[in-house]
Formats: sequence, structure tokens, C-alpha cells
Amino acid sequence: MKLKYSLILCFLITAFSLQAQTEKEALSKLSFMIGNWKGTSFSFSEKGTKSTEVTEDVAYKMDGNLVVLDVKSPWIELHTIISYSVKDQCYYYHPFSKKGLRDKYKSNFENNVFRVYFSTKRRLTFTLTKEGYFHEFGENLKDGKWEKYFEDILKPVQK
Repeated sequence: MKLKYSLILCFLITAFSLQAQTEKEALSKLSFMIGNWKGTSFSFSEKGTKSTEVTEDVAYKMDGNLVVLDVKSPWIELHTIISYSVKDQCYYYHPFSKKGLRDKYKSNFENNVFRVYFSTKRRLTFTLTKEGYFHEFGENLKDGKWEKYFEDILKPVQK
């Protein structure tokens, strides 16, 4: 009987470690985001374009099983956790503001682009430019075309 419980326990430990490894492997694809970034955030509307300085600090947490983004500008302060679900085979984007957790949003990583879907008509995109800048932008779908409502272009900084 003890052998049976020992085998079950070994199986469960192995299964959990494989799951964590898979989550860690999925999140390792987001390594292009990791670092301390500073640059300009642009906001687009019918009234024109506005800009302000923005910083983003992005790091792995919990031994690489989570990615945490801290965004700060005069316009926004956001703490976001990115996780990966082995069960759902997708990433989740969990943004927190001073009001708390907004929701969790399905996300994917494809062709070196991390994309968050707030709805079928609103999305967020993270990439790295050829120059090595962190590029983040939000878009709304209007009349069948994606239109940017904000864009951040950030350079790496040393802390």
C-alpha cells in the first residue's frame, strides 16, 4: 500500500513540475519584453496627438513562471501579470490599476508578436523593433481597419 501511495506521489510531483516547465517555456518566449524601459507614449484621437514620458519595468517572477509589467506615466499607472495556462494553451494578461483587477484577457504569441485581445474590436500589441526598442500599441477595429489609439516607443535604461 505504501508503494502505491509513493508511486502516486511521484507521478503528481512529476506532472506538476512538467506543467511548470511548460509554463516557464511559454513565458520564455516573452524575453524580448524583459528590462527597464523609458520613452514616449503617444495618444491618438480626433482632437489630435498628445505625448508624455512613460516607463515600463518588465521582469520574470516566481522563477520565470510569471511576467510582471509595471507601467507609469502621468496618464496611467498599471501593474500587469502575464501568465500561461497549459490547460487552455494560451497566455493571460491580468492588468491591475488603483481600482483593482480589471479582468483577465486571452493573449497569444505568434511571429515574435505578443498580442492581447480585450474584445474582438480592441487589442494590445507588444513587439521589439529592429533597433531594439520596446514597442507597445493599442488598436480599435473601425470599419474593418485597425486604428491605433496609443503607442509607446521605449528604449532600454539601466537602473
